[in-house]
Amino acid sequence: MPALSSIMTGLAVLGWLVFCPPVLQSRSQHSPDETAKPAVFSVPLELVHDKPYVSIRVNGRGPYRFLIDTGTGGEALITPELADRLALPVVGRARLIDPSGQGEQRSEILGIRSLEIGGIAFHNIKAIRHRLFGEEENCQGILGFTLFKEYLLTLDFPGHRLLLSSGRLDFDAGGSVLPFRMPDGVPIVSLRIGGQRLEAQIDSGGTGLSLPETVAAKLKFLETPLAFGNGESLATRFQLKASRLRPDVRIGRYVFRQAFVEINPAFPLVNFGSTPLQHFVVTFDQQKLLVRFESSRRLLHLDASPSNMQLFNEPKRQASDRNLVPVG
Repeated sequence: MPALSSIMTGLAVLGWLVFCPPVLQSRSQHSPDETAKPAVFSVPLELVHDKPYVSIRVNGRGPYRFLIDTGTGGEALITPELADRLALPVVGRARLIDPSGQGEQRSEILGIRSLEIGGIAFHNIKAIRHRLFGEEENCQGILGFTLFKEYLLTLDFPGHRLLLSSGRLDFDAGGSVLPFRMPDGVPIVSLRIGGQRLEAQIDSGGTGLSLPETVAAKLKFLETPLAFGNGESLATRFQLKASRLRPDVRIGRYVFRQAFVEINPAFPLVNFGSTPLQHFVVTFDQQKLLVRFESSRRLLHLDASPSNMQLFNEPKRQASDRNLVPVG
């Protein structure tokens, strides 16, 4: 009988929050040689509602569109439809745990012989068979953060490129390189909101800047937060609220003024999603646990995330100040 792996996951059906850190490992065909000149593999990054997608091949077939999700701590998730089409074998079982602590589900772990992204092939990948809750109309699977552990992973949102290279990051004096930890395979960095130092998941599969209700209760807003939409995880349904913050949000050297934030009662950490990431070229070094944020501006603007769904009380997008960087 296959061993049961315990996997923390919380998938929001409306695409507002995606926290799913399976703890699995990847093996790639190409191993970066730090003594040689770094090779760079670059592929187009397609942005849909601010989220990043790439075309891949699975077991030589495809192309298929997968979401690049740094908020997923394992190698991959795959839809049941694609898994059945490819006849992927079951190699284990997974226990999916809701991060709210209120429930769990069981799922299968499937074996993938090869997964190709541009010029790089990853072998012997383990993928969780699971519905993607609101993403299935956009893609057929998710590529998780630990798949790229042997590389410098760069998500160039302004340039619409994904880059994989060898080499290592080092701290800089300007504060663009930050340490992160990844207890469940998901990068967590420190940021500041006003005088509070908070931990935040860097989640390219998430949407906006999302705050736990317990954190939001201690902050000041320009207006009283209003109901904004609904979310659902494995075990809970909840209402999202939203408003603009009065204090600045600081991540490294960069500052968001009067940032639009979502407020949720279900998840314990701040979530720094794909919409605030649009400003940055973000590079992750999982070996040294460092991440670099690069932007053409240090003073940034954050509006509501674009969405393909109807939300109640959705604010109108404001014209950004000329001194601020517009979203998108």
